Amino acid sequence: MAQEDGVGRGLLARLAAGLRRTSASLTGGIGAIFTGRRLDQAALDELEELLIAGDLGAATAAELTAALAEERFGKEVSADEVRRALAERIAALLAPVEASLAIDADARPHVILVAGVNGTGKTTTIGKLARRFRSEGRQVMLVAGDTFRAAAVEQLAIWGERAGAPVVSRTDGGDPAGLAFDALERARAEGIDVLLIDTAGRLQNKAHLMAELQKIDRVLKKLDPAAPHSRLLVLDATTGQNALGQVDVFREAIAVDGLVMTKLDGTAKGGVLVACARRFGVPVVAVGIGEGVDDLRPFDARAFASALMGLEDEAR
Repeated sequence: MAQEDGVGRGLLARLAAGLRRTSASLTGGIGAIFTGRRLDQAALDELEELLIAGDLGAATAAELTAALAEERFGKEVSADEVRRALAERIAALLAPVEASLAIDADARPHVILVAGVNGTGKTTTIGKLARRFRSEGRQVMLVAGDTFRAAAVEQLAIWGERAGAPVVSRTDGGDPAGLAFDALERARAEGIDVLLIDTAGRLQNKAHLMAELQKIDRVLKKLDPAAPHSRLLVLDATTGQNALGQVDVFREAIAVDGLVMTKLDGTAKGGVLVACARRFGVPVVAVGIGEGVDDLRPFDARAFASALMGLEDEAR
């Protein structure tokens, strides 16, 4: 993702701060392993275990250590050299999933269906996206599709007020698909640019959840065959490898075409984003690195890899 130099430095600094817990765990471990020693099998095994513990996943850890062995086996390496080599490999692995959330100006509205387990930061993500789109001069409408959870409706109403975006909701626990249909009709009539739809995330009843998401997707197509234009899945980095299972569940229900990884600032498990990228290849459109309204950032593969390895000078 090409960036002006100052913007690139700013993004990397924010990422470095947000990923500090994950980075400290990985870089500290690498420093302990590679202190004036050759890259032998014992060192590779220790590194692989460290990467797995950092939630990059067993397959990713094996791939990264194999690549390192191919280039440096038997040679004396420093911790800094290892971190730089890993950052390069991770950036290359993440590059194919680096994506932006592009809005189709001709759709009017561009419909974004947002899914995720309750507690992942889904509603907050919608609110932050709404603020971003409004700052770009777009007309935005929000849909409180988690109709059975009053707290979700109230939270979205607060974000709607902050963003200056109307919120379509029901308080009677009504049909989310019907609500989405009504909201799309209204959005089309009012010339709204972006329609953001919140959904329930109750995994206790997976079959019901999947049926509900599929119905929303199906009903929207009655008004616009291309809708929803984007289907985002919000994941919580603090859940580590459990995030992979969530991707599996939601992809059974809808054609997820974008991931948002939140709460990277609150965990040492930020490497799970790399595991997701390697396993699924689904585009990553944004990462959450703090609670502030500006802490939902576009995903930058090189900046993320550099911050993960504590290399604050590498993403320029």
